[in-house]
Amino acid sequence: MRDGFEEISLARREDYLDRLARCPQKVSDYSFGNLWGWAEEYGLSWRFGESHVWILQTKPYEVFWAPVGPWADVDWSACPCLSEGLDFIRVPEKLCQILSAAMPDRVTTEEARDHYDYVYSVPELVDLRGNRFHKKKNLLSQFLRAYDFEYKALTPDCVEDTLELQRQWFSWRDPEDSGALLAENTAIVRVLQNWDRMPGLLGGAIRVDGEMIAYTVAEALTPEMLVIHFEKGRPGFKGVYQAINQMFLADSGAGYALVNREQDLGDEGLRKAKLSYNPVDFLKKCTVSVAPAA
Repeated sequence: MRDGFEEISLARREDYLDRLARCPQKVSDYSFGNLWGWAEEYGLSWRFGESHVWILQTKPYEVFWAPVGPWADVDWSACPCLSEGLDFIRVPEKLCQILSAAMPDRVTTEEARDHYDYVYSVPELVDLRGNRFHKKKNLLSQFLRAYDFEYKALTPDCVEDTLELQRQWFSWRDPEDSGALLAENTAIVRVLQNWDRMPGLLGGAIRVDGEMIAYTVAEALTPEMLVIHFEKGRPGFKGVYQAINQMFLADSGAGYALVNREQDLGDEGLRKAKLSYNPVDFLKKCTVSVAPAA
């Protein structure tokens, strides 16, 4: 591990959130739940400076994520960390602009469309009004008519049932997709097993005949925006995904204007599904290469 870097830890969660709160643009990658959940898969570590947190990925290759903190307060052209050059991924659009303006001769950027966050209106996804949401509303209505269900917010006493549904969901998937799904499953289990140690988490679950058939896990990214980390439904229950999405936002999203449903990672099916919910915005990201100082 590089000097000064340490493993992502629950013990420094509040220190990290303090830096994140001062970051002028917040994207899903830098929510604490995302960092913690995927820390093992990407070999993530961090180093705390006076005002910023530097995040290093070591798997499957070594590369930096964007520094987290008050970007505008830094003279990036004089930053010692960048003097020998550095490559970054998952860089929010605003930081791309700041770095390009500060070092126009040293910075090259490339849009990373596969990592754009999809942002939606919470009221729109709760109400599902109009022709744009006709198919979603129809599937939700079918679910409401067909099943004697119960929706409740996720609480620590629900964790074991949620883990069991996740275990079953993973076992139902196509073995050919097992690599990516295994990585996601590891992240989900890591988050769920530490639910009571991560007070920022929110979630909801639907039960039919006492059995959990869907769950969602989220957290606040900003005072106006929730981010959905994980959402799973049991096969065979038509409209279950429309139901868990709508019910969770109706129950826990009332104080938020926007919901971030993360990236599509270039998966065509996932991109089509995310677009079908009519995003109101995208949080753009790019890769950044900083050349060594002359």
